[in-house]
This record gives sequence, structure tokens and C-alpha cells, in this order.
Amino acid sequence: MPSATSGAPAQCPYAAAPVRKATANRTAPLRETTADRTAPLRETTANRTAPLVLYASVLTTLLAASSAPTPLYPLYQDQWGLSALTITVIFSAYALTLLLALLTVGALSDHLGRRPVLVGALALEAVSMVLLATADGAGPLIAARVLQGAATGAATSASGAALLDLDDPLRPGRSALTNSITPVAGMAGGVLVSTLLIPLSPAPTVTVYLLLAALFVAQAAAVIRTAETGRRRPGALRSLLPRLGVPPSARRALLTVGTGVVAVWALGGLYSSLGPALVRLVAPGTPRTAGGMVFFTVSAAAALTVGALRRTAPTAAATGGSLAVIPSAALSLGALHGAGPLALFGGAALAGIAFGAVSQGALRMMLGSLDERDRATTVAAYYVLSYLAMSLPAIAAGAATQHYGLRTAAYAYAIGAAVLAAAAVAALTASRRRIKPAR
Repeated sequence: MPSATSGAPAQCPYAAAPVRKATANRTAPLRETTADRTAPLRETTANRTAPLVLYASVLTTLLAASSAPTPLYPLYQDQWGLSALTITVIFSAYALTLLLALLTVGALSDHLGRRPVLVGALALEAVSMVLLATADGAGPLIAARVLQGAATGAATSASGAALLDLDDPLRPGRSALTNSITPVAGMAGGVLVSTLLIPLSPAPTVTVYLLLAALFVAQAAAVIRTAETGRRRPGALRSLLPRLGVPPSARRALLTVGTGVVAVWALGGLYSSLGPALVRLVAPGTPRTAGGMVFFTVSAAAALTVGALRRTAPTAAATGGSLAVIPSAALSLGALHGAGPLALFGGAALAGIAFGAVSQGALRMMLGSLDERDRATTVAAYYVLSYLAMSLPAIAAGAATQHYGLRTAAYAYAIGAAVLAAAAVAALTASRRRIKPAR
């Protein structure tokens, strides 16, 4: 399976420049110095750094906004008397709307360009933050999360594709790595800031959203002033028809690692929606901030893992990450049976390691050799699977909590994730054995 770095140097747009120069002046000798080969590439590297940082910051802020409500769920429950099922519905309203957006407008930036899609989506994102800040009950909160999900779905695939457009021939694979690390870093940052504001701000359910709204407005203004990275092509209206288009080169990778992706994103959904409730169940006397820190542990461990495994073969990273789900589930079960909060946070850390390894490995396996026209569509397909895995099991866990209690729901959730991870390990191992004889 090719990695994200496999074909990048061959795509260098300056590779034929010396030949064109020689054709224009046939009397000149056909020579190419080291300076001729490297100068255009150095210029390209410098020109790509600023927009790459901008689009990475957009993706980071989008995911920070998605996780910011997690530490605030206990506050909403206390203020408005919300049940665990309602909390998971609020969480899943965002995720399911994001899925619908990915299915409809996920490939729109392949036709209209990255900039117009991103600017419109960031404006909607800012509006959703204002609605979250002014929500006074479950209904307005769900409506705000629906708008946020639509905006994030449009912006996620566009910004992810823009990062791939900016892949540097001198640093191949940097864009794929950025696509892997920025989401989890953003989720960690969103949870951390939101958690810290609970004791520091007189209105924590307002302040974090207004800060994010200001960031989105600033990023939209910056995107307007940035050069377009994609190419406009016809078919924009046709692209709005719900579809999942995964090219053959990415399809086999997705089928191989798919169960692992489902397992780690399902764990992410559990900790994101019911993580604070789990902390209160395991250690009732802990402060409110501890509830948010459990998902921060997941996200921070994931971000560190993505960075640490950037040079690891993608199949090996995905296999190791899937294996980490099993002890993570065991520690979580131990916490529910008296091992205490340390076991719960240990399980969360292992879940983050699994999330980072599998997500990075899966993205690199899928995006290793893609044509420009398939980038946004493939990124959208990956996130469709991911957010389905995050939202549907979370809703089921909320319903099970309502009828059987949180302990039983978490127990079933952990076992299900471990079974899926074991299936992923088997599929990835079989895939590596098929590839090995060809080497």
C-alpha cells in the first residue's frame, strides 16, 4: 500500500522547466545546474507555508469548536435538568448534520474552488457560535449544533483538500500529516480552553463560543486574501447529489482499516458525549473540571501519537493503534469495577493513542496516491465513516443509559470497541502478508 509520500516528487510542476527553456533557445546548451533545480522549489516552499498554516489553523479551530461543549454538558444538565439521552442527542445532532453536509457539499470545493466554500462555511460557523452562546435550553442548543455541523462539514473537506493541494515536493507527506494531527490537536485545545474557563469565567457557556466566533471571522477574512489552491471545473450542482465516491486506490485501504476507524471514533464519541458523566460515576467527588479533562486526555494523547508515528509505516501504525483499543477497553472496565479514576484516565490515554495511530495510518493509506479531483471527495468519505462511527453508537449509549444505566451502557460499549479493534488487527495483518511477497 503506497504511503502519502509515494508519488509527490513526480508531481512537481517545475520538473520540465529546463526543457522548455532549451526549446525556446535551441542554440543554448541543454544544461541544468543544481541552482536551477532547487530555486523554483525553494520559492514554492516559501509560498506554500503561509497558506498551509492558515488552512491548518482553520481545521484546528473547526475541531476545537466541535469539542468545546463537552466540558459544559454537566453545566447544561444541572441548569436545565437534561438526561444522558438528551446530551447524546445534542452531541449527535452536530455529527449527523456534519455527515449530511459531507455527503452533499463535501466535493463542492472540487468544482467552485476552496476559497468560496471555506469563506461561506466559516461565516456560518461564526453564526452557530453566537447561537450556542445565547442558547437557553436543549432545543436552541440542538439547533445551534445542527448549523455548526453543516458549516463544519462544508469546511472540513475543503480545508483538508486545500492542505493536500499545498503538498510540498521538498517535504512530501507534510500535508497528509497535517490533515491527521490538526483535528485531534484542535479537539484537545477546544476541550482544554472550555474546561479552564469553567472556574475562570463568570459565564463559561458564553465566553468560549464568542472567542471561537471571533476566530472564525478572522480566518474567513484571511482566506479571502489567500490565493486559490484548487481548480474550478464544471459539475457543481451535480456534485450536491448525495454520494460517496472513493477511488479504487483508496477503496481497498478503507475496507482494510475501516473497522479500526470505527472502533477508535466510537470511543471518541463515548468520551466526547458521556466522558464527564463517566468521571462522576467512577469518582463522584471530583470537581467539574475533571469531566472535561478525560476527553482532553484522549485528544492530547491522539495528537502526540500522530506526531510520534509520522515516520512509521501507515499499516503498522493502524495495526498498533487497533491493538491499543483492547487494553483501553480493559482499563475502562476496571474503572467501572472499582479501579478508580486513574484506570479511567489510563483507558482514555490508550484510547487517544489508538485514535491517533489508526487515524494517521488510515489517512496515509487512503491518500497515498490520489488525483487532485478525488481529494475532497475521499476526505469527505473518510469523515462520513468516522462521524457515523462517532454519533450512532453514542446515541445508542445514551438510550441504553436511560434504560439500563450508564455502567451497563459503558460496559457494552467497551466490549464492542474491543471486538471491532480485534477484527481490524486481523484484516491489517492479512493485508501486510499479501503485500510482503511482492517486495
